[in-house]
Amino acid sequence: MSSSGHPDAPDSAPASVTNVAAGLVIREGRLLIAQRPSGSHLAGLWEFPGGKLEPGETWENCLSRELMEELGIHIQFLRWFDEVTHAYPDRSIRLRFGVCRWISGEPQALGCADFAWVAPGELARFHFPPADAGLLERIPALDEFHNKSF
Repeated sequence: MSSSGHPDAPDSAPASVTNVAAGLVIREGRLLIAQRPSGSHLAGLWEFPGGKLEPGETWENCLSRELMEELGIHIQFLRWFDEVTHAYPDRSIRLRFGVCRWISGEPQALGCADFAWVAPGELARFHFPPADAGLLERIPALDEFHNKSF
C-alpha cells in the first residue's frame, strides 16, 4: 500500500512487465538471430527473434506471428526452453524462449536491421542483451542440435 493509503497509488504498484516470446529457430544445425533496428530499445544488439505478447494471444501464436512479421518465416513450435524476467533501467520484461523448427520462407529483414544463421559455438561473436546472458551458455546443449532432422 502506498503512503497515501490507496492501493492503486503509483508508488504501491510494481513496475509493469512486458511479456515477450522469442524463438530459438533451428535450421540445419544453426540458430536464427536478428539484429535490433536503430531507434528501438537496445538498438544494434543481436537477439533471438520474437516480440510482444498481445492481449488475448497465446504465447505460441505470438511467436508465430512475430517471426512472420519480423522475418517472413513460418515455424513449427516445439517446446518452451526457458523463461527469464529481467529489469532494465527503463522497463522490465519477461522473455519466454521457445524452440522452433524452421518450416518455410527465406528470412528477410522486415522488422529487424539484419539477421544471421549461426552455429551455437558462434554466438559469442555477437553482442546480445543482458537478459539473454544465462540462456546463451545453455543453448549448445539443446537436444535439437543433435537431432539430424533439424
